[in-house]
Formats: sequence, C-alpha cells, structure tokens
Amino acid sequence: MSLRHATLGLLVEMDGASGYDLLKMFEITMGNVWQATQSQLYGELNKLTTDGFIEVASEGPRGRKEYRVTEAGHGELRRWLLEVPPKVVRRDEILLRLFFLGQVEPDEAAGFVREQVVALDKRLADLGELENTINWDDANLSFYGRLAMEYGKRFMTMRREWYEWVLGEMAERDAVKE
Repeated sequence: MSLRHATLGLLVEMDGASGYDLLKMFEITMGNVWQATQSQLYGELNKLTTDGFIEVASEGPRGRKEYRVTEAGHGELRRWLLEVPPKVVRRDEILLRLFFLGQVEPDEAAGFVREQVVALDKRLADLGELENTINWDDANLSFYGRLAMEYGKRFMTMRREWYEWVLGEMAERDAVKE
C-alpha cells in the first residue's frame, strides 16, 4: 500500500478533510497497518495536488486547507484498487532473527521467543481495547476497517500459536541434545 493511495482513499471516504483530520484518521483507522508521519502526509498532499488528484476545497484560519478528491483522483484510486497487483511483503524481522537464533545459547533463544509472545499478547489486548472503543456502523470505513481489524486479530493469534509451537520444538531439540 502506498501513502498516496491511503490518502486518496481516506479523502474519498471522508468526503474532504484537512491534513490534520487525515493524520488523526490515519492514527485511528490504519495505525496498526500503515503509519504516516505529519511530514510524510503533508508532503503527499502537496504531490497529490500537483498531480491533479486532489484540490484545495477551502482555506480557513491559519492556512488550514481542506482537500477534496478530483475526478482524476477517483480514477487513480480505482485504478490502484482494481488493476495494480498488490505487493506481497516478504520482509519479517522476527523471522529473520529466528533464522539466526542458533547463534545464541538455547535459553537465550527461547527467551527471545517468549518475549515475542508477551509483546504479541499486549498487542492483542490493545487491539481488543481499541475494537471496544469504536462505534461500528455500516459506513465504509467502519465496515472495511472492522474486516481489517479482524485480519489483524486472526494473524496475531496464529502467530502466537506458532510461537508456542516454536518453543515446543526448541525444547524438544534441547532435550535430545542432553
């Protein structure tokens, strides 16, 4: 996913918004899957304006600009959604570290995996709390956001089960060596 298309999508769903509004919506709706800093977002808004995908709908006090998506922007979002094959992310630092855990003592390796279980349990709990604070309705952001949140919960649950399996495999291997 690109910041460009995430920004276009949010602007379409929100029917126009300021950079500040978009930044807050990024934090609320996509903070677990796609982060954007203030400088990244404002830079992208400038690029989208230059490329004709959005335009300034109104300007308020202190230079606050509210943006809306142009017809070209709607077309670009549609093109990206339906025609551009999604990029499969093939980098996972946890798996890379796991690949090399044989370079440390077995108790250190198991400790690393246990730390990941604790961190994942916290993320799952945080996601559950966030889910309970959202007023789910039938609006697109709510409906599809709930689907994305469910993916996150299921993925983290699967990963947690996998960590438990890894710990079992490591213990079994260590028992054979003794």
